[in-house]
Amino acid sequence: MKYDVLQILGMALLVLGGQGAIRQLVDHDNAGLLGWLPGGFAVSITVYVVAAAIGATVAGWARGQAKAAGRRS
Repeated sequence: MKYDVLQILGMALLVLGGQGAIRQLVDHDNAGLLGWLPGGFAVSITVYVVAAAIGATVAGWARGQAKAAGRRS
């Protein structure tokens, strides 16, 4: 159950980071959820990309752990 929750959270972070980064690349003035963050375009795009990378890593790790425990095929 723990790995299922971690996989869901990782995928949610991946989706939010990816969607935010794409939106930021298309419209530089629309920072979305990170509009409050100081530093402008460079900082917000970096945070979105890092969030997507962390999400992918967590989801992949959780899937691997669930597979090792025999919960995935």
